[in-house]
Amino acid sequence: MTNEAKESLKENQAAGQEETVISQEEEAAEAQAGQEEAQEQGSGELSEAKAKIEELEAKLSDTENRMYRLQADLDNFRRRARLDMESAQKYRSQNLITDILPALDNFERALKIDTDDEKTQSLLQGMDMVYRQLIQALQNEGAEAIQAEGQPFDPHLHQAVMQVEDENFEAGTVIEEFQKGYKLKDRIIRPAMVKVNQ
Repeated sequence: MTNEAKESLKENQAAGQEETVISQEEEAAEAQAGQEEAQEQGSGELSEAKAKIEELEAKLSDTENRMYRLQADLDNFRRRARLDMESAQKYRSQNLITDILPALDNFERALKIDTDDEKTQSLLQGMDMVYRQLIQALQNEGAEAIQAEGQPFDPHLHQAVMQVEDENFEAGTVIEEFQKGYKLKDRIIRPAMVKVNQ
């Protein structure tokens, strides 16, 4: 083989190596571009997934808040219903007592009558027995008369219909009771109508 041929062969080999290097570089560049494209596509899917997660977390939080509010409303409703039932049970006889009070007032007025007639006294004794039974029934239900005469005037318990000046009593003292007042447990059904010293 001649020198020229050797040189020509060397040049061809060098050119082939350059082409191989160039084609390897091109392949590497294409692979890198593919990876970048895949990363961009993956990044887009990732951001979509993150947005969906955030949206679902917000919905979950909203649902939990609504559940807690509804639970609180239900607890409040139960508490109010229990209190209403307790109050209804405690004051169940209030309407009946209110309706009976005028009859008791009439009994008291009738029993104040003085008479010498034996038949009338016998009738008054019977009325007194009925009156005492009614008072006992009211006490069994928790109703009781409000003490007024000689007591300090209390606007929650007494209704002043007259005021007088009497040196025998302290100022603001109830002198006379015109109509009995009643209370049922801790609730005033009717205040006592009284005369108060100024």
